[in-house]
Amino acid sequence: MLHLDIDLRRGSFARHVRIDATQRVVALTGPSGAGKTSVLNAIAGLVRPRAGRIEIDGRVLFDSAARIDVPAHRRRVGYVFQDARLFPHLDVARNLVYGGHHNGARTFALDHVVELLGIAPLLQRRPANLSGGEAQRVAIGRALLSQPAVLLFDEPLSALDEARREELIPWLQRVRDEVRLPMLYVSHTSDDVRRLADAVHTLD
Repeated sequence: MLHLDIDLRRGSFARHVRIDATQRVVALTGPSGAGKTSVLNAIAGLVRPRAGRIEIDGRVLFDSAARIDVPAHRRRVGYVFQDARLFPHLDVARNLVYGGHHNGARTFALDHVVELLGIAPLLQRRPANLSGGEAQRVAIGRALLSQPAVLLFDEPLSALDEARREELIPWLQRVRDEVRLPMLYVSHTSDDVRRLADAVHTLD
């Protein structure tokens, strides 16, 4: 599912990352500053590796030797960040629809995503009136409605307290089990990795 062999450099930060994984849900762990988010950003097309190759589920997103560098907006990546990054001036329904402008086949419909994530009661609320766990569920819904071919999660539980973490993990498990997309999940917490991932790769 995932072949990643890249050289990353940003300022004084430099490292080589190689991952070959056939599992669908891969966790990337390691201490702060190890480059986990940089790897996600490289996959999403937000950071350009100095060299290497990125291939997910048979799709080549980057290959320096072949001069392939698919633009970020064409990579079909659903990205969920540490903070939900919802638009504060839009209600939940309009935040969800904002992610749904991908041209081409639509795998995920609004009604299906709303039911999948249990967010029907939240549709008329503004982000300021959501708990941290609710906001992250909306962010996941927006990522799905972008019609992605892969989901990236950058420590989606890190900003939540223990109660909200326990509230969100079952929803993440449901997305994992029902959506069936390749997923790369970044975390520094062993508990959520154990409960969500099929394989774990650690950056020292």
